[in-house]
Amino acid sequence: MQEVDNAVNQTRKEFSQRYDFKGTHNEIELKDGIITVLAADDYKLEAILTILRGKLAGRKVPVRNLDYGGKEPASGGAVRQRITLMQGVSKEKGKELVKAIKATRLKVQAQIMDDQVRVSGKKIDDLQAVIQTLKSQDFGLELQFVNMRS
Repeated sequence: MQEVDNAVNQTRKEFSQRYDFKGTHNEIELKDGIITVLAADDYKLEAILTILRGKLAGRKVPVRNLDYGGKEPASGGAVRQRITLMQGVSKEKGKELVKAIKATRLKVQAQIMDDQVRVSGKKIDDLQAVIQTLKSQDFGLELQFVNMRS
């Protein structure tokens, strides 16, 4: 979250210094895992989002884990958009992951624990095969593989 906060601050600083943003009211705010972007028009909103994506990618924050809400009109002809940061795996995505793991027919156990899917097995080769299988498929979110012991 600190990296996301830094990227939002860098984005704010960059568009406040850009010539094409002078004289217009634009703002970006991070609060409770939701980034709110307020821009004077659609062009400026897209420019701010492009800057934000670049800053997040530069800080190794997965851009695929951003859930863009719809554009909504704000006062004075401005446009507002809310971006939710997805953290962890939802129950539905977890079920998809477990189903894909079971389809491999390897001797591993997959279980959904809170916002993560835990896979355990006796052979490290089986676990690595599961990782390769999950990396080859697209689940609509950035997967992270942690705590692998040998």
